[in-house]
Amino acid sequence: MWTRILARATRAVAVAGNYSLINQPISDPIFLKIPKSTFPQIFNNPRFLVTSNLDNELSPDSSVNGGDRQLAEQEEGGGGGDTYEVDSDTLESVLRLLQTSADGSLESCLDDMDLTLHQQLVTKITETPFVLSENLIRFFWWAWSERSLEVTTPMVESLVLAICGNDDVRKKKEVVYSLWDLVKEIGEKESGLLNVRILNELISSFSRLRKGKAALEVFDKFEAFHCVPDADTYYFTIEALCRRRAFDWACGVCQKMVDARTLPDAEKVGAILSWLCKGKKAKEAHGVYVVATEKGKLPPVNVVSFLVLKLCGEDETVKSALEILEDIPEEKRERAIKPFLAVVRALCRIKEVDKAKELLLKMIENGPPPGNAVFNFVVTAYSKAGEMGKAVEMMRLMESRGLRPDVYTYTVLASAYSNGGEMEEAQKILAEAKKKHVKLGPVMFHTLIRGYCKLEQFDEALKLLAEMKDYGVRPSVDEYDKLIQSLCLKALDWKMAEKLQEEMKESGLHLKGITRGLIRAVKEMEKEVVEAESITAVV
Repeated sequence: MWTRILARATRAVAVAGNYSLINQPISDPIFLKIPKSTFPQIFNNPRFLVTSNLDNELSPDSSVNGGDRQLAEQEEGGGGGDTYEVDSDTLESVLRLLQTSADGSLESCLDDMDLTLHQQLVTKITETPFVLSENLIRFFWWAWSERSLEVTTPMVESLVLAICGNDDVRKKKEVVYSLWDLVKEIGEKESGLLNVRILNELISSFSRLRKGKAALEVFDKFEAFHCVPDADTYYFTIEALCRRRAFDWACGVCQKMVDARTLPDAEKVGAILSWLCKGKKAKEAHGVYVVATEKGKLPPVNVVSFLVLKLCGEDETVKSALEILEDIPEEKRERAIKPFLAVVRALCRIKEVDKAKELLLKMIENGPPPGNAVFNFVVTAYSKAGEMGKAVEMMRLMESRGLRPDVYTYTVLASAYSNGGEMEEAQKILAEAKKKHVKLGPVMFHTLIRGYCKLEQFDEALKLLAEMKDYGVRPSVDEYDKLIQSLCLKALDWKMAEKLQEEMKESGLHLKGITRGLIRAVKEMEKEVVEAESITAVV
C-alpha cells in the first residue's frame, strides 16, 4: 500500500515540476532529483492540495490507475454510477500539456486527446498552480467554444482569480486582454453568468497595468452583464483612470458613484480625493467629500487639508473650503494650520476680509493658534481696502496675543498711510518700527520717500533719505531715481539732482540713462531761461 502511495505522490510532484514519469523506478524516487526549494512552493500551495488525490490512495483496495473512482464507488455502496470523478491520469495529461506547450499546436493536441470534458475537471485544471496563463485561457476557450462546455459562474470566477492573482500576469498585458476577451464573449452569449467579483478582478488588473481605457470598458459593461457596481468597482475604475491621468473620465465615474451613494471606506475615499485634486478637479472632489461625510466616511486629515488647499486655488470654491474646516476635529486642529492659513489668504484675495477676520477670531478661540502670517494677510487686506482703523486694530490684537509685528506688518501700514497722503501717521508707524526692530528694510523708507515726493515735500524726502543712511539702510537705485525725477520735474532743482547723482557714484550705484538725460535737460532749460532774461533786461 505505501509503495502505491509513494508512487502516486511521485507522479503528482512530477506534474507540478514538469518532470517525466517514463521509466522512472520507484526505488529511485523522483524526490531526490527535485531541488529542495521546489517542495515548499508546491506542497504549501492550497490549490495543490485540492488537486491531489493522495487521500484516496489510503484505501487498501485502491489500485494505482483506478483507485480514485473505485474508492468513490465503495464509499457509496458500490452504486455511484451517476457520480463524476476526475480521472487522475486524464488530469495529469492535460496539465502536462498546459504546463509545457506554448505554440499553436495546443488546440490540436487537445483534440487528439479526445477528452470527455466535465465542469469538475475544468475547475481542477484552472485551480492547479504553475499552469501557463496563456494556455489556461486557450484551454478554456477551446472547451467552451469547440466542445460546447457548459460553463458556470464558479468556473469563470475560478479562472479569473487564478490568472489575475498571478504576479507574472501583472507584467503581461496581453494575457489580461485575452482573458477580458474571453470573459466578454461569455458574458455576451451567457446572460447573467458573470458576477461583480469577476469584473472587479479584471478592472483591478487593468489598473495595475495602467490601462485606464480598458478598465473603463469593463466598467461600462456592468449593465449589459446584469451586474450592479459595488464600492470596489468604482474605486478600481477611478484608480485606473487617474493613473493614466484621464481625469475627465474619472470624474464621470465619480459622479455615478455619488449618485449611487456607493462609496468605499474612508482610506479609499481619501485616495480618490487626492487623485482628483492632483488632476485639478477639486470641485468634483468636493462633491465626493460631501457624500462621504454624510455617510460617516471622513477621509484622513492630511487629505482634507490637501482638498482645502486646492479649493482655495479657485475663487468660486473658497467658501466650500471654509465649510470643510468645520469638519476637522478640534483635537487635530493644532497641526492643521496650513488649511486655515490658506482659507484666510483666499478670503482676503476675494475681498471677503470680514470673513477672514471672523475665521481668525475662531482660530484664537478653538485653534489652531494663528501666527504672524495669518494676521499679516488680514492687515494687508484691510490696508489695501483703505480701512486703516481695522488694520491697526488687527496689529494691536496681534500684540495682545504675544506676537511681535514684523517689519512686513509695519511696511504695509506705512505704505497704506503714504498712499493716502497721511504722512504723519506713516511717520508714527516708522517710529514704532524703529523701536521694535533693530534693522529695517529699504522698502519702508522707499514708501515714505515716495509719499513725500507725491506731496512735493522734497525737504522731508531728503531728510528721510539721510535718516535712511544713518539707520544703516543703503538706499537703492529706485530711491535715488524716484527722488531725482521728482526734483527735476516738479521742483526743477537740477543742482540737488546732480548732488544726489554724485552720491550714487560714490556708493557704486549707476543712475538710469533716461534720468541722467532729464537732469541735463532741466539744466539746459534753466540756462536758456537765464539767457533769455538777460537779453530782455538789456533791451
